Amino acid sequence: MHVTGTATQTAPAPSETHAVPAGDPQGDTGRHARRFGLPVATALVMGNIIGGGIFLLPASVAPYGTVSLVAFGVLTVGAIALALVFGRLAERDPRTGGPYVYAREAFGDFAGFLAAWAYWITTWVSNAALAVAAVGYLDVLIPVSGHRWSACLAALAIQWLPVLANFAGSRYVGAVQLVSTVLKFAPLLLVAVGGLFFFDPHKLGPFHAGGGSTAGAVSACAALLLFSYLGVESAAVSAGEVKNARRNVGRATVIGTAGAALVYLLGTLSVFGTVAHDRLVTSTAPFSDAVNAMFGGSWGGWAVALAALVSIAGCLNGWTLLSAQTPYAAAQDGLFPAAFTRRRRGVPTVGVGVTVALASLLTVYNYLAGSAKVFDMLVLVTTFTATVPYLLATSAQVFHLVSGHHDRVDRTRLVRDCVVTAIAVAFSVWLVAGAGYAAVYQGVLFLFAGIVVYAVMAGRRRGARA
Repeated sequence: MHVTGTATQTAPAPSETHAVPAGDPQGDTGRHARRFGLPVATALVMGNIIGGGIFLLPASVAPYGTVSLVAFGVLTVGAIALALVFGRLAERDPRTGGPYVYAREAFGDFAGFLAAWAYWITTWVSNAALAVAAVGYLDVLIPVSGHRWSACLAALAIQWLPVLANFAGSRYVGAVQLVSTVLKFAPLLLVAVGGLFFFDPHKLGPFHAGGGSTAGAVSACAALLLFSYLGVESAAVSAGEVKNARRNVGRATVIGTAGAALVYLLGTLSVFGTVAHDRLVTSTAPFSDAVNAMFGGSWGGWAVALAALVSIAGCLNGWTLLSAQTPYAAAQDGLFPAAFTRRRRGVPTVGVGVTVALASLLTVYNYLAGSAKVFDMLVLVTTFTATVPYLLATSAQVFHLVSGHHDRVDRTRLVRDCVVTAIAVAFSVWLVAGAGYAAVYQGVLFLFAGIVVYAVMAGRRRGARA
């Protein structure tokens, strides 16, 4: 066990008291609680990486030209390196909590708490953002945005439906995640693969449409695309619910990240080759325009809106589970309130309830304020808070490599791990830089608020031991 405030702390072995059993001690075993196999764990990663943003990405990067595809490639290398690091860390310690577990084992309670706190903020603010974004797609099918309260109620309903699946048990979470991932990939693959048969090189536009150097253009594109890969940690965070986690978490993370990257790259390339560049720059629905260009008619808007809703629903389903997993792991170690340890049917129900309540309040506040500025600022904060656990986790891997906690015999594997970890660290730092000054400033304030919470929890634990 860690002792707060000491520099020479000994981390427990994965097989000691923190190991996650196949069933929960509070009785969450049974037919409603089922551990995830490799397919569901992979779907969790892919479903959480690919939300609704992919449907706007081609138009967002079109002003830079096809150089944005180079930026995609660079980011993909970094994301896969990060996925490989998570796989190696999960192989060492396959407990629920992901970055929180890795940071706490390497650096102690305070670092672990910061990872858990930052990740928790990321999840519930992102859930609110996803629900509000979904309303925009729902409006294409069923007009709801004409009145503020109808749009607000629609956003709340979209948030709470995945919560019901979570309350039903991990068995249903996995089923919803698998089905939604398959359904969302059908239209995306239609454009990504089908678009190649309608590809017209003359519609690509210039390689470098903006001014300045090519390297500057790649960095500018990367700033827009950096957070397209948030979610690579999904299987690691839920490692305690994954069968044979030491083996399957790494595989699911790499396969899911590579699959998402392939869809991103092929989808963007197909849209670039089917929609004229001058039109794509001003498009508000690039995938709809691509479908209309491929097959004619004007039904693309309906099809893409429906696909986006399915995509966001699946993403919310997975993020709702993740939003409760990290507080659950931290609460087991006394770093979050003990109520977060309560589980039912394989799901930390208190964590799910608190998270959706906070996300719902934020959603209502957004609509009551009548302006997206405050909400946009909070969403921007998540672009920074999400990088804190990444940087702590990759630093934990650096710690293990430098301290000698690695395979001393297999030198090839050691060299490979060092190279991959260096790329992952650089990628994590790049994520922080890409968040921007405003996001870093606001995000640090959120982290400082967490320090107060940590002080309260640490004081209570010391008082209990006295």
